[in-house]
Amino acid sequence: MPKLSVVIITHNEEKNIVRCLDSVRDIADDIVVVDSFSTDKTVEICRSKGARFFQHAFEGHIEQKNFAVTLTQFPNVLSLDADEALDDTLKKSIAAAKENWKYDAYEMNRLTNYCGTWIRHCGWYPDTKLRMFDKRKGKWGGTNPHDKYEMQAGSTIGKLNGDILHYSYYTIEDHYKQIEYFTTINAKASFDNGKKAPLLKLVFAPAIKFIKDYFVRLGFLDGQAGWQICRLSAWATYVKYKKLRALYRTLATRKVQ
Repeated sequence: MPKLSVVIITHNEEKNIVRCLDSVRDIADDIVVVDSFSTDKTVEICRSKGARFFQHAFEGHIEQKNFAVTLTQFPNVLSLDADEALDDTLKKSIAAAKENWKYDAYEMNRLTNYCGTWIRHCGWYPDTKLRMFDKRKGKWGGTNPHDKYEMQAGSTIGKLNGDILHYSYYTIEDHYKQIEYFTTINAKASFDNGKKAPLLKLVFAPAIKFIKDYFVRLGFLDGQAGWQICRLSAWATYVKYKKLRALYRTLATRKVQ
């Protein structure tokens, strides 16, 4: 039976990491944690749980995950974030896949918990992710902070039953902090890739985002949590383009000088 390595990247995840590690204990043959120099109890917890623990400077989500994969003992890898865990159905699906590894990679759905509410609309579910793969046939790509695992052409991909349980935000303040963090990274990545943010996009993209998530993707069915998510997702769109425009203004000022 093929063995499975689980990889997790961390930074100050003492609130989440126990749940994550406990959820993979029965299906993992190797657990690798790559930490970007946490200052809380993350290090202590991971070592007490038997994970192979490494520390590495954080250069980006994509870069950190690709580095983590190089440390695994086995070619078949399951990648999770520290604020994620496997539900019981997904554990059974992974165990069955290990018994009969038919595909080069496997997708699975992700269900997000927002301030205590499980979100099934707003474009947040099923939120299918490719997280289990033969590391010899792909690598992490995408645009930071929105990484995705990209398989080589011709790779076969299966789908597993069950959900990754994603404990995203405990408070609305957490959501605002993440928006500030992610929009800065996203704006810089967009700038580096030559993407522009015309004024019309700054004005209309947030409104379109809200309408799409709240009405088309039925965010209103998630109640107050759905309202908050759709409102803040629209705000994040505005902030991202505002920061991208600021980067271009800075560049223009430097050229004039």
